[in-house]
Amino acid sequence: MTTTTKKRDIYVDFLRAFSLVIVVIWHWVFTILELTPETVSPSNPIGFTRGMWAITWVLQVMPVFFFVGGFTHRLAFDNYEKGTSRRFLKRRSRRLLVPALSLVAIWIGLGFIIDATLDAAWAWPAVILVLSPLWFLVVYLLLVAVAPLAIRAHWRWGELVLVWLVGMAAVLDVLRFHHLQGWAAWLNFIIIWGLAHQLGFFYDRLVAAPRRVAWMLTWSGLFALIALTNMGFYPRSVVGVPGERFSNMGPPTLAIVALTFLQIGLVLLVRDWVQHRLDTSPGWQSMFGWVNTNSLPLYLLHTTGMAITIALLFVMFDYLPPSDPTIEWWISRPLWFLGPALATYPFLVLFAKISGPGHEPVGADELAT
Repeated sequence: MTTTTKKRDIYVDFLRAFSLVIVVIWHWVFTILELTPETVSPSNPIGFTRGMWAITWVLQVMPVFFFVGGFTHRLAFDNYEKGTSRRFLKRRSRRLLVPALSLVAIWIGLGFIIDATLDAAWAWPAVILVLSPLWFLVVYLLLVAVAPLAIRAHWRWGELVLVWLVGMAAVLDVLRFHHLQGWAAWLNFIIIWGLAHQLGFFYDRLVAAPRRVAWMLTWSGLFALIALTNMGFYPRSVVGVPGERFSNMGPPTLAIVALTFLQIGLVLLVRDWVQHRLDTSPGWQSMFGWVNTNSLPLYLLHTTGMAITIALLFVMFDYLPPSDPTIEWWISRPLWFLGPALATYPFLVLFAKISGPGHEPVGADELAT
């Protein structure tokens, strides 16, 4: 095994922390819950608020997270000797699967208890909703599984792999929407997020490239996103909106390909400014260091914290949040950051104690192997 270690890129840590925080805050603050005796279903204010779809182009940051994952996976794999794909897969899948499956088991157990004691029809929809963010880990693990092949393709064909992935995403959308082939939609989960992941293999080269390359990615992604979402077919929002014929996110569409290029261009453009803040500001270093250290449990447990907040408000005050974005709903948004944050924090402390003092953020061990 190669013993050489690579210096960690602090900006990569920032991107991981930033994208994670955005996802968590989005779920806490911008989720509308429709609660009935039969079910619990999520919504959001985008379909109710004119022009709010535009903020999803910035706040739907999953492309950035997969981009960072691609960089860390390539760096880790480059440090292994040939023939170590099994070790690569085992190490990266185990540290994700153990806590994720433990959480699934706990919530399934709670589902049985709630259903048996309260005879509540909403119990299982609520459990599914709490566990729904785990879709990301499923896709992430699939990308981990194919990473050795993807990295070898990168070594051999380089930029041509990106062209093929973009082309396949477009063809699969044609098969899905024009020829009504449902399987094509689900295949695009791995193709489109695999594109963001594959772009991460080029991180070093993109950082070293002239600034016009970042502008090229930004403008091409923006123009493509504007064109696709104004042709009367793809929704303008890049997250699901009730009432739309389909969501650009589930499964992802060609609009997410455009979003990926736009966001990667933007993160390259602001890199020097953010890097300066990270190098000179102890506050920035402390904040994003904490988020990276707690990244995995925060992602896994933030919906648990939100569920506890809702349950406590109902039990203590017989209060349920509005099921549409009323003035009361908007005014209460800061509380829906503070409440779930306070409810989630004890679980982060418990996770740290169980994991021991050496627990690391998702991907941190992949930067130096």
